Amino acid sequence: MYAMIADEAGGPQVFKKQEIKLGKPRKGQALVRHTAIGMNFIDIYQRSGLYPAPGGYPAILGCEGAGVVEAVGAGVDGLKEGDRVAYTIPGGSYCSHRMIAADRLVKIPAKVSDEVAAACMLKGLTAHYLIHDCYKPKKDDTVLVHAAAGGVGLIAGQWLSANGITAIGTAGGPEKCKLAKAAGYAHVIDYKKDDFVAKTMRLTKKQGVAAVYDSVGKDTYPGSLEVLRDFGYFVSFGQSSGMVEDFKLADLSANGSLFATRPTLFHFIKGDELGKRSRQLFRMIASGKIDIQVNQTYPLKDVAKAHRDLNARKTTGQTVLLP
Repeated sequence: MYAMIADEAGGPQVFKKQEIKLGKPRKGQALVRHTAIGMNFIDIYQRSGLYPAPGGYPAILGCEGAGVVEAVGAGVDGLKEGDRVAYTIPGGSYCSHRMIAADRLVKIPAKVSDEVAAACMLKGLTAHYLIHDCYKPKKDDTVLVHAAAGGVGLIAGQWLSANGITAIGTAGGPEKCKLAKAAGYAHVIDYKKDDFVAKTMRLTKKQGVAAVYDSVGKDTYPGSLEVLRDFGYFVSFGQSSGMVEDFKLADLSANGSLFATRPTLFHFIKGDELGKRSRQLFRMIASGKIDIQVNQTYPLKDVAKAHRDLNARKTTGQTVLLP
């Protein structure tokens, strides 16, 4: 049993391999042997110190994974040794084995692989709450999704398309634009060569979009407000380009009496919500309506390289670490 531990915040070089020892599960717990671990931009935020690491440092980072139950503690119903399970929890997944509260585990259906399950929990459930709770588009709406070729963006595009929604995506470069287009976006804007504000307004005949789902942050948020129609929704759920530091409430009135929200996944999967949303996600994957593309895998021990590649935007789709 081992983990990749970050002793302090810093660059990718902070990770080191360390053996761990886990005892028997306590009441309500399950011991899980990881078979796959999902990677997300929040891991980079926490490693760099932009966000605090859950529990502080030294830290085992990582927020989603899949594996096999090796033992369960007293009082655990519905799970047994050998079950394939997945989860998303703040921190703790960059390891070969871990102890988890059993009620935070969901069973993986037979038609879903461990790698796909590990890659889709945080990002897939994020896509779910964004388009079903933060702003649920109506059939005649057009919406804009930034980072359309990223992990959440590719899932959101497919889900919106399956729901009959017209979605515009932004992505950087022809390869990523091609991926986003294949994921169901009606239009994809290459932000490296086109002004997404001007092009979005042309595509919507100057009407603007009903909602913008923005995980980029600093570089995009002023334009995101500009492309919204009156009473539109600015849904800010990430900041890959840096924090939005100069946002003012007056910006909402100036751009058309807008609504703004800054949601976090873990508020949306408390209690029974985790199981309900996970079942909906897995059904979409099993039916083929959503294809989770695991485009990169790295050995867990090479997590530093994985972080460098993700931070440099060299990756597309989902990235998975293999213990």
